Amino acid sequence: MTGIPPVRKLVLIGTGLIGGSFALDLKRLGLAEHIAGIDTDGGNLERALAGGIIDSAHAEICARSVSGADFVLIATPVSALPAVCRALAPHLAAGAVVCDTGSTKQSSLAAFAACLPQHLPDCVAAHPAAGSERHGASAARHGLFAGNRLVICPHPAQNPQAEIRAAALWQAVGAQVCRMDAAVHDTVFAAVSHLPHLLAFSYVAQILARPDAEACFANAASGFRDFTRLASSSPALWRDICLDNRAALAGLVRGQIEQLEHIEALLHNNDGEGLYRCFEQAKRARDQWLEGREKAV
Repeated sequence: MTGIPPVRKLVLIGTGLIGGSFALDLKRLGLAEHIAGIDTDGGNLERALAGGIIDSAHAEICARSVSGADFVLIATPVSALPAVCRALAPHLAAGAVVCDTGSTKQSSLAAFAACLPQHLPDCVAAHPAAGSERHGASAARHGLFAGNRLVICPHPAQNPQAEIRAAALWQAVGAQVCRMDAAVHDTVFAAVSHLPHLLAFSYVAQILARPDAEACFANAASGFRDFTRLASSSPALWRDICLDNRAALAGLVRGQIEQLEHIEALLHNNDGEGLYRCFEQAKRARDQWLEGREKAV
């Protein structure tokens, strides 16, 4: 149907939202003959098997679970990548493509180089810019990646055929594939993904610390719900991402503090014109972004 050769055996390490959604779409397209799921969370693994996301369930990376794989998707928290790569190393067949999905890419490339040196040419550092505040196998769904970017960060040892293979599969599930330098990627996504999550968590924590927190939550409505959606994301996952990209995030946090101090000064000075100018510029920028995104889909 797609003209893309199917994966004979896909090993899915991490059967949550990202990995599970990728597997579901490949299955629907007939692009995966067998999907072996590996997860340390037994309950999540059972849900993935029961939900038809995977065909076989495995609690660990070993010869039995990895043998015969021609494509491995690592969809774990970024902090787990080095250990996952070390465990994979003895069991990978020559030519098997290894692709990660982490939100930070410099650390992905470092893990590949340090832990899979013999297999490095076939390692593809990728980041699907799609997701949800929900997580786990029960959150996996068809069409998650449709119209969303998939960023590949190539490296000097990259086998072009491995990158082409990974890109083709991501395009098949609807992602818009682009290439980006890993350092640039981490700087950009710190601004448009990592900082927004950090701000959502921080804002809810601030409300929670108020003496009238109970009244605040009781009266919160759609504005609170929309702004704080990201605070329902996995705390462990986002702790790892923020720490991994802390160098880029630190400067952005300082910039956000300065922006809030500017708004504080406008309020203190009763500067309605200044507030309007700030709000209007932000509204225009977001509206333009939204319009461009809708046209691209």
